[in-house]
Amino acid sequence: MNNLIKSKKLLGCLIAIVIAFLVPTFLGGASYLCLIACFVTIYVIGASGLDVLFGYSGQISMGHAAFYAIGGYGAGLLNKYLGIPMILAMILAAAIAALIGALLAFPASKLKFHFLSLATIAFGEIVYQIVCHSPNRITGDFNGFFSSKLDIFGLKLDTNVKFYYFGVICVILFLVIKQMIVKSGTGRAFVAIRENTQAAEGMGVNVRKYKIIAFAVSAFFVAFAGAMYLGLVGYLHPDMYLQKQSVLFVTMMLFGGSASLAGPIIGAVSIEVLLEGLRTFEEYQMLMYGVLLLIVIIAMPGGIVGAGRDIKSRFLRRKALKQAGKEGQ
Repeated sequence: MNNLIKSKKLLGCLIAIVIAFLVPTFLGGASYLCLIACFVTIYVIGASGLDVLFGYSGQISMGHAAFYAIGGYGAGLLNKYLGIPMILAMILAAAIAALIGALLAFPASKLKFHFLSLATIAFGEIVYQIVCHSPNRITGDFNGFFSSKLDIFGLKLDTNVKFYYFGVICVILFLVIKQMIVKSGTGRAFVAIRENTQAAEGMGVNVRKYKIIAFAVSAFFVAFAGAMYLGLVGYLHPDMYLQKQSVLFVTMMLFGGSASLAGPIIGAVSIEVLLEGLRTFEEYQMLMYGVLLLIVIIAMPGGIVGAGRDIKSRFLRRKALKQAGKEGQ
């Protein structure tokens, strides 16, 4: 039975990968639509990183725009001033963000719920002020930061279609890493902490250690997504890293469903398509966006994945009752 379930999941993943690679074909090579697809790949990685922190280890963060900024500006500065190839600069910037995330988590691991949320908001504001008023204006401050688009050791990703394929490969790699983590002993420790911190500590789980690991992993994911954005657009501005960017990551994660592989993917695709679809309403865009999200969150508190699980469990329960009724006759 378990082997059958695993086979179905593997087949589903393979089908999803094939469909992802065929997206540019479905879009007919339309540049604008391919650009939206590129943004989706970036947001999937960012939302998946936040899911490791919130969905699996139960730590709320409302300041992940800070790590998004560290990844973007870090990669740009390493490439521009130290001459490090962009792809290596992206990885290095994400590693620096992971280190900063671990340092932040060391004192913050003692905080809970709204206190932790406030601490991450404060961290996000600190990073925002740094990129706005940088030493010697190395970030460009409010003029913005310009960089060349991504090239991988001479292979220039100078079209949206090329970048999209790179983004899909990155999504696959990061989701595989995420699944390896959550299925390991580290992932089980995350879940134990999420469910009951005191009980986990009583069972010998080093709560502070695993909270720090969760923060570091989450920061690495989000920072790499930020570096991908720079590689795609070639421009950064401080206003990209306001509080609303952190809220967007949280929204995507919760909308799709936390603590799942598919949740951040569904959330990123749904929210990005929703935002683009509402652009035609101009000044009413954010109002309609907020109302729709509120309705969905109230109707589906577990997100789209959670709603799907509920429907499936109800169907199986009814099927079992009908089967029991037939056997009793």
